[in-house]
Amino acid sequence: MQPRKTALYDVHTQLGAKMVEFAGYWMPVQYKGVIDEHKRVRSTVGIFDVSHMGEFFIQGEKASEYLQKMTLNDVTKLEKYRAQYTGMCYENGGMIDDMIVYCFGDHFMAIVNASNREKDLKWMNEHLIPGAEIVDRSDEYSLFAVQGRKAEATLQKLTDLELSEVKYYWFRETKLAEVDAIVLRTGYTGEEGFEIAIHVDHSEKVWNGLLEAGKEFDIEPIGLGARDTLRMEMKFCLYGNDIDETTNPIEAGLGWATKLDKGDFLGREAIMQVKEKGATRKLVGFEMKQRAVPRHGYKILKDGDEIGCVTSGTFSPSLEKGIGIGYVNVPFNEVGTSVAIEIRGKGIAAEVVKTPFYQRPY
Repeated sequence: MQPRKTALYDVHTQLGAKMVEFAGYWMPVQYKGVIDEHKRVRSTVGIFDVSHMGEFFIQGEKASEYLQKMTLNDVTKLEKYRAQYTGMCYENGGMIDDMIVYCFGDHFMAIVNASNREKDLKWMNEHLIPGAEIVDRSDEYSLFAVQGRKAEATLQKLTDLELSEVKYYWFRETKLAEVDAIVLRTGYTGEEGFEIAIHVDHSEKVWNGLLEAGKEFDIEPIGLGARDTLRMEMKFCLYGNDIDETTNPIEAGLGWATKLDKGDFLGREAIMQVKEKGATRKLVGFEMKQRAVPRHGYKILKDGDEIGCVTSGTFSPSLEKGIGIGYVNVPFNEVGTSVAIEIRGKGIAAEVVKTPFYQRPY
């Protein structure tokens, strides 16, 4: 199948974006360059087109009960207009996907990873209960992320909603650039910011409105390349790299979003066993001690023996050094542990460090 195009495909090409196939879509990987775009988000504000993500609406009188059975976190804790990071697991505890669930009071929205959209929908429909319904509205929505310390000031020009009152992991339905929008105080960069869901028909109007509103802050479009380096500096997991069907949420460090005491849910028994016995490996962050860049799939060594594997690695534009995320055998997960990353047949010195790698200065 040919990759699909988001509503802004032509806009991205006109802006000079380098387009690549990602999760079944043509997506902009960079415009000016990954490092410049990364620094723009860290310094003022950038805008991302993330319309490849999936939007599922879960409705019906049993919607909450259904999500409580399907997801790791405790949906009953959600008030209207509150959001929650969560995930879904197979019965063996392997992760199907991670996602954010948004509560609208009488129904919910789940934003899922683009690469998992079909798999997630199939799994959720296979376990549907009477009184709950799933509607895949992914093709109806464009999703933009406006991220950086000037994100709120940028968006505030386009809405009467008092954005300062929308706290982290909360959201509102409002007008943005005179268009119906769901304004979500979430993001994948570690900066202040919002994600905005709008109907695809209004994509160009809102995108252009945001670029105009952010002009005084030197707003720039940001590609997937910088999105990856930004999320890595925060040690945010990427499905398919750091978490997948072979990883358990406990070993992935997602125990904080896994509520084993909420009652039964899919995968609970297998996750409980890992929790009780202790994980044999853990997901850690590490920094290179020499000038080198770790990459996905590289071996992690201790005294020449393989103890793990790199799941994500990059050059950090903020720290100006190589950083990585990977699974290592316990007890080599302790902060301060000296390890080596095998790069082109040589063990390059690295150290397990406390994460996130980057600390926001404001």
